[in-house]
Amino acid sequence: MEPFAWLHCPDPRLGEALAYLAERPGKQLRSRLTSLCAELVAGKPLASADAAGEAIELLHTYSLVHDDLPAMDDDDLRRGHPTLHRAFDEATAILAGDGLQAAAFQRLAEIEGLSAEQRLDIIHLLSVAVGFHGMVGGQALDLAAEHQSVPVDALREIHHLKTGALIAAAAEAGAICANASAAQRAALVVFAKAIGLAFQVTDDVLDVTGDSNSLGKTAGKDARAEKSTYVSTLGLAGAQEEADQLLNEALEALSIFGSDADPLRGLARQMVHRST
Repeated sequence: MEPFAWLHCPDPRLGEALAYLAERPGKQLRSRLTSLCAELVAGKPLASADAAGEAIELLHTYSLVHDDLPAMDDDDLRRGHPTLHRAFDEATAILAGDGLQAAAFQRLAEIEGLSAEQRLDIIHLLSVAVGFHGMVGGQALDLAAEHQSVPVDALREIHHLKTGALIAAAAEAGAICANASAAQRAALVVFAKAIGLAFQVTDDVLDVTGDSNSLGKTAGKDARAEKSTYVSTLGLAGAQEEADQLLNEALEALSIFGSDADPLRGLARQMVHRST
């Protein structure tokens, strides 16, 4: 999947920045969720779900570019290379992020093989997931929680919005592409909400146990920023237990699909039991 392949920019420097991002596409876990959820329901791969997954990767990349900015998480390393504002400059990074967000919704609006109703459903779903009641709202809460200790329930709410909302939307977008039944769609949403939180818990664990070279991003930055994390709140063992419990909840939600959901179960385990 090449989410950047169709993007073009008239400004050479901004075009170079997009090419820089395209060379480092990351794990593309969200787009894989979209494709696998659609295939689970439809019984075959769907090109429309692959296209929706590309749009979701553009949204995810935009969020990373902006999160790394000095006014936000102020990071120098992403996917093993200098962050975009370090490799270029802050203005280029801001414009690239803005353009990626717009391009994502353009891509969704143009997906062939989906009805206008399906496209509108996905656009609404994702606009909520990345907006004030999703990723942006979660990032604001996360910034507000720096230099203080927050209870675990508040931490779960922050990361349900900041990280989990887009992951849940990625799975639900696949369900929409495949014309899933209400029961199928609901099960995939429960699955994805649990796996989204588990993914963040693992992220917090790796920030403590990993190193910058293997992670491809700055290790230990949460502690230096005095952020409340699952590790600082629950301890390392408690955080790992939380991740496993959430993974089990996610897998249980897939029970209605039987063995057909095994590829999705495999991706879920990979998202939680990862080392990078």
